[in-house]
Amino acid sequence: MVVQDALSEAEVDRIFRALADATRRDIVRRTLAGEATVSELAASYDMSFAAVQKHVAVLEGAGLVKKQPHGRERIVRGNPDVIRRAQALLDSYEQIWRARVERLDALLAEPQ
Repeated sequence: MVVQDALSEAEVDRIFRALADATRRDIVRRTLAGEATVSELAASYDMSFAAVQKHVAVLEGAGLVKKQPHGRERIVRGNPDVIRRAQALLDSYEQIWRARVERLDALLAEPQ
């Protein structure tokens, strides 16, 4: 199955590496629900501002968030388009898996 706007292997690697960390998943969740400054994000975690900036940079590199300057602050917004594209990839894997299960079910239902 060909996924429209398919992700390259490098994009897939960046997205899933970024999502492998619980803090980054939480940042994505929060910024999809509503924009936040890096300072606001940093206040929510028991880590340094610089550590949160690094997490945001990884997410931005994967395309999962977008960061825009607003005066001295940086506004972080989740990027639902990349989430949809990753979901399309996972959906295509699910379709492959479901087809295999259906073939197995049909094989097992055949009279012996």
